Amino acid sequence: MKRLIKLATFVVIILGSFAACAVQKTTAQQDDAAILIRDAVENSEFRFVAERAQPTSFRSVFLSAPFDVRVLPDTVQVHLPFFGRAFRALMNPSEGGYNFTSTDFEYSVTPGRRAGNWLVQIVFNDLHSSIQFNFDIWDSGSANLRITDVNRESISFQGRIEL
Repeated sequence: MKRLIKLATFVVIILGSFAACAVQKTTAQQDDAAILIRDAVENSEFRFVAERAQPTSFRSVFLSAPFDVRVLPDTVQVHLPFFGRAFRALMNPSEGGYNFTSTDFEYSVTPGRRAGNWLVQIVFNDLHSSIQFNFDIWDSGSANLRITDVNRESISFQGRIEL
């Protein structure tokens, strides 16, 4: 009986290690994904999908709807919620959040402090107020976005980059 238990435990351990290896990406796959993300960031062609919002003075909120920012060389499309304090009231209450398309913006990329990290800054010139997006993008595809707006408290989003 003890021998059967030892054999069953051994089989479970072996199968578990095979399953763990099958789920992990190989180094070559990780390198390929990192190159694709680097090229997308440098060419300003990516989509940031927000998964969690972190308002300045409130608790974090997990997002279920598909909130995103699409960055193209000539256009930035933004569809993000806003949680926090506004310093100026909107004329139309249905315009809450960040929902706009911009064609006049400044896009800059700088390498981060560590390898595989990029800092992207987008300053919008064609909006009614001064809004700035600061992305912190990693070669694994994870990203953070911090929005600075003169009319609202800043808000951060955590998510992933899709190509």
